[in-house]
Amino acid sequence: MHVWIDADACPKAAKDQVVRFALKRKFEVRLVAGQGQIKPAFTCVRLIVVPAGPDAADDYLVEHAQPGELVICSDVPLADRLVKKGVAALDPRGREFDQQNMGERLAVRNLFTDLREQGLAGGGQAAYGERDKQAFANSLDRILTRLARQNPK
Repeated sequence: MHVWIDADACPKAAKDQVVRFALKRKFEVRLVAGQGQIKPAFTCVRLIVVPAGPDAADDYLVEHAQPGELVICSDVPLADRLVKKGVAALDPRGREFDQQNMGERLAVRNLFTDLREQGLAGGGQAAYGERDKQAFANSLDRILTRLARQNPK
């Protein structure tokens, strides 16, 4: 099994957490990025740098991630594409994307995009804190356990 990470936007703490899980549970991590990244020095981690371009990393993830695998991403439209393909998706704050919540997540994302474009909302998400790290670790553990049960070796 692979856990894929949209590495350009993923907080380092979340990437490090995935690597710790990979070392313990013996799975491979694929960091997909549009620019160079520092790759953890473990054989279970591979860095894939895709050619620059809009959505190049997203397209790579959708093309290569398979049902039964997990992608860590913050990008709601990317998560929608993955979920439709049967790939599990989790954001770095521990919120899973699934068929039941995708419509709402897309609507909220589009609303905030419109509000920002009109100057009615600013900024982005709050800093990545301890609560986010714990929520991510808990969700990651739950999803990996579920995927392992669904896809025994």
